[in-house]
Amino acid sequence: MTPNPRPTIRQVTPEDDLVRLTALIHAAYAPHARLGLRYWGTHQSVEDTAKRFASGTGLVMVDGGDYVGTATLRPPQPDSTVPLYRDPTVWSLCQFCITPQAKGRGYGKQLHAHATTFARQAGARTLALDTAQPAAALIAMYESWGYQVVGECDWRPLTNYTSVLMARSLVDLPDDGGTGGG
Repeated sequence: MTPNPRPTIRQVTPEDDLVRLTALIHAAYAPHARLGLRYWGTHQSVEDTAKRFASGTGLVMVDGGDYVGTATLRPPQPDSTVPLYRDPTVWSLCQFCITPQAKGRGYGKQLHAHATTFARQAGARTLALDTAQPAAALIAMYESWGYQVVGECDWRPLTNYTSVLMARSLVDLPDDGGTGGG
């Protein structure tokens, strides 16, 4: 039996199907919606998906011709309302998700390691993100990947919660992006 090849991770192209990618994002964020958390990813439009990818470097993970994950890496954002995101050494990660059908395969760690390496090679010294304060499992996952809670931010009315702001250093990371491997 031949082992399954690793999924590919690449930058979003104009040929990518934003309708399918938006559906993937909605599906990935649906468990959070069922818990009452209104992440932007639970209700964003196809146009929002395009804008979010265009706000930085959009990444897609593809396995066997199917989209299985997305992420957007944003360079420093001088106009952000979040001071950390304005820092010229900080890149941020958003629209990060794996489709429910692909969970449990290590794809999230692979996509995160790829994003971390990309940001570091682009000159980032810190990678930051934000997530819902009540999302204890997500916060714990990010902490296991080296992030620490460094503050709060609030995206309401796009969301219905206060977010924790998390950051991790990209200085002196091992080649796997600091996630401990696959």
